[in-house]
Amino acid sequence: MTFTTRDLRPRIATEIRSDKATLLSGVHASKIRELLDQRGVLVFPQVGFTDEEQIVFTQTLGSFAPEMRGEKIYKVTLDTKANELADYLKGSLYWHIDGTMNEVPILASLLSSKVLPSNGGGDTEFCNTYAAYDDFPETEKQLLEKLRVMHSAWNTLFYYDPEPSIETLRGMMRIGDRELPLVWKHRSGRKSLVIGCTARHVVDMDFKKSVELLVQLRDWATRPQFVYRHVWSVGDLVIWDNTGTMHRATPYDPNSGRMLHRTKLEGEEAFA
Repeated sequence: MTFTTRDLRPRIATEIRSDKATLLSGVHASKIRELLDQRGVLVFPQVGFTDEEQIVFTQTLGSFAPEMRGEKIYKVTLDTKANELADYLKGSLYWHIDGTMNEVPILASLLSSKVLPSNGGGDTEFCNTYAAYDDFPETEKQLLEKLRVMHSAWNTLFYYDPEPSIETLRGMMRIGDRELPLVWKHRSGRKSLVIGCTARHVVDMDFKKSVELLVQLRDWATRPQFVYRHVWSVGDLVIWDNTGTMHRATPYDPNSGRMLHRTKLEGEEAFA
């Protein structure tokens, strides 16, 4: 039964090497959860889980979260022939937190690589929003903690489609809007930034100043010291803490064949 760890970056990401049987047994589940909370991103190089094994492994870590249509595995690809809703994933090319439209966002996502893009690209980047908040001066923290931000799924649309049709816009608007704290005060006592491409404007702030602040915070949170970039190999599994990181895919050709399979853990804490 093997289980070794190695930090990949000082402020984010740890590699775990273990055999399948050990991981599927759940014997190290509490340690994995602890590392996920501490490090934000966990990488299991070329572990090669089947879909069924990925589901079992996910269930060892917490409550399994099915997809909207009830399926357990979600195909992450920009190829609409493989996923009819793939166009929605165009927003995944920009820094974001999953579930900002939900009262309780998912705790974590698990991605396994099945097919690499045939012509490059398609890495995944993560940034530690706990560490980014921690490094602010105390005076700035006090100001940020007072602010609230309106998040909108439709705001992501303008990142990749600056002139959408009214039908497309209305379809995205139906997903909704949600006002959230700029700084998430977690039950653990830790705090993290809640920003990304769904963040539309800071409530009760001049529009220009609001945009400037949100871009400034994104630039800060995605500085090199807070970021880990994963270059995929087939069989890799990566888990990230959705409550304390943002992520994005680097650009790739929708027809390149890139395919990742996702499972999720149910959220355990509302935005606060």
